[in-house]
Amino acid sequence: MALLGNLISRSLRIRKSFRIKVASPRTYQRNTLRNLLERGQYTSFGKHYGFGKMLSESVDWETAFREEVPFHNYNSMFAQWWHKCLEGEENVTWPGKVKYFALSSGTSESASKHIPVTQDMIRSTKKVGFKQFYSMTHFKIPSKTFEKGVLMLGGSTSLMKQGDYYEGDMSGISAKNMPRFLSNFFYKPGQKISRQPRWEKRIKLIIENAPKWDVGILCGVPAWAQIVLEEIVKKYNLNTIHDMWPNLRIYIHGGVAFEPYRENFKKLMGVPVTYIETYMASEGSFGFQARPGVPGIKLVLNAGIFYEFVPFNSTNFDDNGDMIGKPQSYFIDEVNTEEKYAVVLSTCAGAWRYLIGDVVQFTDVEEYEITIVGRTKQFLSLCGEHTSIDNLNKAIDEVNKQLKVQIKEFTVGGFPYGTLFAHKWFIGCDDPIDAAKAKEIIDATLCDVNDDYAVERTSALKEVFVEILPTHTFIDYLKHMGKFGAMNKFPRVMKGQTLKEWEDFLKEYNKD
Repeated sequence: MALLGNLISRSLRIRKSFRIKVASPRTYQRNTLRNLLERGQYTSFGKHYGFGKMLSESVDWETAFREEVPFHNYNSMFAQWWHKCLEGEENVTWPGKVKYFALSSGTSESASKHIPVTQDMIRSTKKVGFKQFYSMTHFKIPSKTFEKGVLMLGGSTSLMKQGDYYEGDMSGISAKNMPRFLSNFFYKPGQKISRQPRWEKRIKLIIENAPKWDVGILCGVPAWAQIVLEEIVKKYNLNTIHDMWPNLRIYIHGGVAFEPYRENFKKLMGVPVTYIETYMASEGSFGFQARPGVPGIKLVLNAGIFYEFVPFNSTNFDDNGDMIGKPQSYFIDEVNTEEKYAVVLSTCAGAWRYLIGDVVQFTDVEEYEITIVGRTKQFLSLCGEHTSIDNLNKAIDEVNKQLKVQIKEFTVGGFPYGTLFAHKWFIGCDDPIDAAKAKEIIDATLCDVNDDYAVERTSALKEVFVEILPTHTFIDYLKHMGKFGAMNKFPRVMKGQTLKEWEDFLKEYNKD
């Protein structure tokens, strides 16, 4: 293991010494779209929308693609096309038969989504993973870190066979296709524990086996990684996790903003750890933080995924986050740092002009780096306050800092209040916390970072309420909804039926 780790570390240093030729973002993406259209032209989807005609020399195929292919969300893509893949039909939206489907419910919908995962997408995910691995040469990481285990707190790797295909968590599909040398030498908690379908049981087994491992890299969604680390520290009476894993130097995270968790993680660590953000979903792996000290995620532009960006504003999206009409999209070389954009994907898994639901803002156009600022369905705008998840995270971060508490979960809902409107914050915190002071900090922070919110607080947004709940309330709700697990995140904004279900749960919960 030490020898293999040294070889890996040495190969990274050697690679850093080479000057690798790179194309412009425009060239990478133009080539990617061309390749996708060529591969997809003989599929049912490609024939329906005339990919072959688009590719003829007399046609501006980029413009034709924008004009001829409509935008899709999951529901329209599944209803029109992907359901045929589940039924075993070949060459529907991508060549061949789909062997794997990633199950995903997102953060706001209860029904499981079946996202096609093709062999080309598996190769794409591996390619992005290796690019991230090579990018670690830019970070100051001890060589021996690469000799240690990599603990991945993902979903169950146990896949369910359904006729001619397998379905399960994307992490399970990735693990099934993981190179054997990685699986045998580095991967923790190992295949036996990872196949355990119940998340509670997997956590218990991970905690029981933790003393046997020497972990150098930790991967997982912040909320669940924090739970596991806290339980290990508690069970073995440690001061910090480094009392057990002294070589832990990297934490790779994604799925939700890390800022609300940062202070909590610092208290769990005994030495400085490099935090690296990734951008992954069931639809693919899109990028990672490539430069130390820079918060932006660098998109990978040559791995079989073509990006478009639609300005996320009231002209293009309604208050429910649904697209209005057929708005103008922008390619990677047409964006700016001022606008917020909804992300649209066309991929080697057969997604075409697909709204993934994320809203991003470019932090550096030349480096094609982004930050995820919200979800199309999780902006709170009852009366024009346009409050994003990024705004909400900043408010909670301020409460943590000013009141010196650890808020581990939260969600926000909006509702009519008399003839006007109000927000209600549900905050999960196990430390003593003054709800009135938390409200004051939240309100002041949002007024400071969001001009629209500040204006509406003087008019239509009449009141802000804060309710403090034990953290386990949020976990118990996920269990109640059948969403308890490493790949599920608690929604930061609740609306409509989702908010009603949460409030009904709290009424019954508080009776017990």
